[in-house]
Amino acid sequence: MAVAHRGCVLAGYLLLLLLAGCKARIHSLTLKNETRFAVDLNTFGFYANGTLDVNLVSLRLPDQPVNYSYYPVGFSLSRSRVNGVLSYTAEETETCPLTLTKLTSTEPLILFLIDFNALSVNVRAMGEQDNILRGKPKAEVPKGLRKTREEPANAANAPNGNKPSTNGDKKADDPDNKLNQDEKDDKSVEPNKEVQKEEKPEVGETEFQLGKNKQLTLALGKVNGSYNFSFHMVVGLLAEGLYSLKFHYCKNRMAGIKFPYSFSVEVTEVNPDGYLSAAEIPLSRLYICMAGVFFTAAMVWVYTLMKHRYSVFKIHWLMAALAFTKATSLVFHSINYHFINTKGHPIEGWAVMYYITHLLKGALLFITLALIGTGWAFVKYILSDKEKKIFMIVIPLQVLANVAFIIIESTEEGSSEYYLWKEILFLVDLICCGAILFPVVWSIRHLQEASSTDGKAAMNLEKLKLFRHYYVMIVCYIYFTRIIAILLKVTMPFQWQWCYEFLVEVSTLVFFVLTGYKFRPASNNPYLQLPLDEEDVEMDEVMTESGALEGISKVKKTCNGRERQKESTL
Repeated sequence: MAVAHRGCVLAGYLLLLLLAGCKARIHSLTLKNETRFAVDLNTFGFYANGTLDVNLVSLRLPDQPVNYSYYPVGFSLSRSRVNGVLSYTAEETETCPLTLTKLTSTEPLILFLIDFNALSVNVRAMGEQDNILRGKPKAEVPKGLRKTREEPANAANAPNGNKPSTNGDKKADDPDNKLNQDEKDDKSVEPNKEVQKEEKPEVGETEFQLGKNKQLTLALGKVNGSYNFSFHMVVGLLAEGLYSLKFHYCKNRMAGIKFPYSFSVEVTEVNPDGYLSAAEIPLSRLYICMAGVFFTAAMVWVYTLMKHRYSVFKIHWLMAALAFTKATSLVFHSINYHFINTKGHPIEGWAVMYYITHLLKGALLFITLALIGTGWAFVKYILSDKEKKIFMIVIPLQVLANVAFIIIESTEEGSSEYYLWKEILFLVDLICCGAILFPVVWSIRHLQEASSTDGKAAMNLEKLKLFRHYYVMIVCYIYFTRIIAILLKVTMPFQWQWCYEFLVEVSTLVFFVLTGYKFRPASNNPYLQLPLDEEDVEMDEVMTESGALEGISKVKKTCNGRERQKESTL
């Protein structure tokens, strides 16, 4: 227990340090000396009229000369093909996605190719889509992009373009000609001012329909050797889905020396209802409802304990504490998602409370499972050295898993540490789930041996049956929450992926209820009767063998030593 206490304190200090940089759905990522050929910036489920803002604050290239026309640099925005399982950028492993020229599918794909020589960003829109892109066009805009805006000025620009030669030939002698020329000048200057105003860096954005304009050119800024540009996209009704935004440096895809580069990017993703992804919008209501269900179950469990208080063990109260901690964790989880949805980032105080309760819930869960699995209080009072080692391993690992979860929640998806801690969390979770099965297996083996050696064979066989059922329950719970639910998540449509969390919470509730029912406190529950002391066993044998004591009853304590009952000797 001391190990668990020290681990909780360490995790608490660590999460306080990590939350300072948490940006949630308003992402800000800075990478220095990065060598990855692809950086996953974020994955987000967009509904219609959702918006994506990407601002490349700075991009610094390596000092080594690179042919960027052959090894392009830029961004890709792809919509998943099979509900988040496959995307274009994930499917193309041999070639760089920025070199794609055509697609065999109609799924939307947008490429942003950075041309450092021309200081421009070439946008290629592929597939069927009705997205709207807003950005600062290059000074030399291709013909047709602003045709409608320049038509009113064309008539006035024709004489204005020859203005120097006209003024040189015609003097101000004719008042009528002068008046007509002044009127033409007024008409020609005003439209030109509007066009120039749109081309200014501050407000010079233009709106493009990507369904009609498949190739666009945006302006690329350069300041002190650092490149920058930005764009804003509005998702159309036909193009809503799960999008993946990635940055590509195609040269590093080739085998050999990796060229380091540095960049800083800001990404803001918004749906019509808030900052949450489509799959996360219902989570706030889901968690608060499940918190109410777990709290109700915890109150029913406490009522059961009070009703049968003479048959209650300490582990029963530990199970009650686990249920209340789970409910509290879900409440803070719901509040955390609410603030993320409304503000784009969590409130640090509520986030700290959620992480603390999440850490306590994880530690209590595995401690309770390990104690029940060892048969503590149900089969024996004392843990063996081998069983104590399980606690020495599982509790620190569970603290590490919770710390990894906190770091993942506080780290941008594009950082290299994100995937490292994600793998650590997955590995540690599997180790904990595997280690928690050993005490149950040891209890089953112990009961098998005891059923054939002592005089309580029938009781031990009942307990053996119980622990076998409990072993199957744990395996099913782990298998469903770690494998089946994840498979269901990746096969569901993007807006229904919240059902993964729903299935996990419901399966956890069912597991808690079944465990409580199996090990419920009751005077007539044969599973909760501890084996008698050796002196009691010998006395029973003597009294049973003596016919003179036939019909005499012996008064003794039950398994918990609190309720007195009569057992007739045979």
